[in-house]
Amino acid sequence: MEKRILGLDPGLATLGFGAIAVHPTNGVKVCDYGVVQTPADMVIGQRLQMIYEDLHTVLEQCQPDLVAIEKLFFYRMGNTISVAQARGVVLLVLAQRQMPLIEFTPAQIKQALTGYGNAKKIDVQEAVARELNLTTIPKPDDAADGLAVALTAWFQYEG
Repeated sequence: MEKRILGLDPGLATLGFGAIAVHPTNGVKVCDYGVVQTPADMVIGQRLQMIYEDLHTVLEQCQPDLVAIEKLFFYRMGNTISVAQARGVVLLVLAQRQMPLIEFTPAQIKQALTGYGNAKKIDVQEAVARELNLTTIPKPDDAADGLAVALTAWFQYEG
């Protein structure tokens, strides 16, 4: 039986998503990937509403059985707050839809895909392309990150 996993890389300006389908005999394939973008000149409430509405659309289109999300990573306080707000909206949408959820730290994602928890971004992106038999690295980077989160969930599910 096929299982669909949606990976999310939350952000206020750009929320990356990647959906994969896993089949016991046919392996894994990409269903969809992309980004939800909000304009910087839009007020915060409208940006969060846009994420809320667009994420509902992504969930309708992808029909995931499981959603995996990257845990918040603290780097710059100003950016961390806006990412936390966007992440809160994502968690609200998932709770409203009663979606099964699993969370991973950036180090867990890097470890799962490259075997090294401090891997460089390009190493993770190359691993995503390799695991999904893609000829090129998915673009933009946030979409590749969404696929990396989904693959991490699959690896954990398989293990």
